Amino acid sequence: MFFTPTTPAGFRRQIYAAAVRPQANFIEPSAASRSQPPSAVEQDEQSFTLSFDVPGVSREQLVVGIEGNVVRLSSVEGAARAYRFACELPQDIDAGQSAAKLENGVLTLKLAKVVPVSRVTELVIH
Repeated sequence: MFFTPTTPAGFRRQIYAAAVRPQANFIEPSAASRSQPPSAVEQDEQSFTLSFDVPGVSREQLVVGIEGNVVRLSSVEGAARAYRFACELPQDIDAGQSAAKLENGVLTLKLAKVVPVSRVTELVIH
């Protein structure tokens, strides 16, 4: 066994260097989850549209979850490729009015915005 003398400053550098290394360096590329941002993001007054390049998976192998304003995309265990993505949108999503479509390896999510409900109560003046 060989030991290298380390000064406290050198030791901190080694710890820092290990902490900032990307995790992909430690995982084989074939086993790594592909966490990529959407290839296209569009927004209008009624919805958000997100497009993802997800080649190599079928619609049965993808799961899209919506909770409030958080959207999560992942592939099921055992899929040919692993995908994982999550984002927080600036407005809540109406899951009942939203839709997902997979064509030619491109997943398109059309996420309907929740229409704000006015909670104004008028008081009668006596």
